[in-house]
Amino acid sequence: MEFKDYYTVMGLARDATLDDIKRAYRKLSRKYHPDVSKEKDAEARFKQLGEAYEVLKDPEKRAAYDQLGEHWREGQEFRPPPGWNAGAEHADRSAPRGFPGADGGEGGDYSDFFESLFRQGFATGGARAGGQRSRFSAAGEDHHARILIDLEDAYSGATRTINLRVPEVDAQGQVSYREHQISFSVPKGIRAGQHIRLAGQGSPGVGGGGAGDLYLDVEFKPHPLYRVELRDVYLDLPIAPWEAALGAHVQAPTPTGRVEVTVPPGSAPGRKLRLKGRGLPGSTPGDFYFVLQIAVPAADSDSSKAFYESMARQFASFKPRARLEGQP
Repeated sequence: MEFKDYYTVMGLARDATLDDIKRAYRKLSRKYHPDVSKEKDAEARFKQLGEAYEVLKDPEKRAAYDQLGEHWREGQEFRPPPGWNAGAEHADRSAPRGFPGADGGEGGDYSDFFESLFRQGFATGGARAGGQRSRFSAAGEDHHARILIDLEDAYSGATRTINLRVPEVDAQGQVSYREHQISFSVPKGIRAGQHIRLAGQGSPGVGGGGAGDLYLDVEFKPHPLYRVELRDVYLDLPIAPWEAALGAHVQAPTPTGRVEVTVPPGSAPGRKLRLKGRGLPGSTPGDFYFVLQIAVPAADSDSSKAFYESMARQFASFKPRARLEGQP
């Protein structure tokens, strides 16, 4: 079926007040009433107008309609979202099928679009079911928000607080926002790309429908020492040339504390030394890798320059670029 933009039908902005809606209806209903209008499509326009007014004048129906979002446009192919009528009391199907006028009046059949969204949720025109006016019920929308957490939080778990802007709909159908603070737990072992679900913190439902959920999409803050790939964690570990050549035992940090690292003799830049199971926690924990980097001392004194000159003589046969020149 085609989506109907009730705001476009009535020539209204989405933030129109109830008074704006009533004024627009009175004006347009006079223009398109089939008994007086000379417009060739007056009857169809009058039906569309009555249908739009039925939805927009009712704060509950309007709030539900607005949850469909502003990305839908008049005439687009449309299907109701899954669970749209979840929890709704079914209206009495024998209820009068008419459009309300400015004071509650008359009209014709509703479109398939209206029927699919509202007929099962409302007793149209104020019809009563079992002595009570049937009410529409729709669950609120889920929302997503991106959050940055510290890598250390994923190792140990943590409790954090965020500020949310919560939408509220008043009796005029106007949407406002209030600040809301909520605490949540960061689970131990969570990875970038996963999310934390905060039940009931999404958009509020209408007519007793439950609120949607808020999903916090997790990313790690840039860390000055570590980088993360899935569950594995990496640290570039600087070592001196003699430590790389001769081997050494050096102290190095990890997210869970300092450790002693054994550097094998003859280590080249880029070599990886693994600490098994010391990456992000989990049922299958990741690994932690030290990536060796050679830190070269500066020749900033006469003695250090003399040392490098003696090294050049000592290793005169060493050709660091031999591979680039095609030599063995």
